[in-house]
Amino acid sequence: MARYTGPVCKLCRREGEKLFLKGSRCLSPKCAIEKRAYPPGEHGRDTQFRRGRASDFLMQLREKQKARRIYGVYERQFTRYFRKATRQTGLTGTNLLVLLESRLDNVIYRLGIASSRAQARQLVSHGHFMINGRKTDVPSALLTPGDVISLRQQSARTTYFKELRQEIDDRRVPDWLSLDTKNLTAKVKSLPAREDMDVTINEQLVVEYYSRR
Repeated sequence: MARYTGPVCKLCRREGEKLFLKGSRCLSPKCAIEKRAYPPGEHGRDTQFRRGRASDFLMQLREKQKARRIYGVYERQFTRYFRKATRQTGLTGTNLLVLLESRLDNVIYRLGIASSRAQARQLVSHGHFMINGRKTDVPSALLTPGDVISLRQQSARTTYFKELRQEIDDRRVPDWLSLDTKNLTAKVKSLPAREDMDVTINEQLVVEYYSRR
């Protein structure tokens, strides 16, 4: 399945809540949810008035789709993450979220280096970062405790990163990460706990969705 390249605000409207896919715009009055809090499409406005309880399968599907859209992963990728989560000890749903949070693009976003996960993917794809001293351009690279993320010397001289040093605030960095704002160097201190993840995902519904297959 190809990556979605259409208007991302439609994805938020489809899920009925902010998925924070456009960075600072999501916090402004320009956010589509603030203007049109109903599903997109010709009959979108009518659906908010329809009565009846959604089926269990529909709720499970919507939760899975919401998780995919928040983290910006393909359907096959998401399925692989789920299968990997089932092979780990502990709760499958929590394991799945930990895997998604451990992606390099998500960590860049969590550090505040990018305003959205989409921007973080672009920065990583352009080869601006190194993991443990080795250049990487793979947004889906999974990080583990002890990994060090650093900025390439060539990238540090670009206007974007020069200005970022003046604006970035390490007080918003989650407890499982640490950030040196002067050098834009970060370290993964530990894997995130469920309470460290501020995503509004009911992971149990995602587990139930895959259990039906």
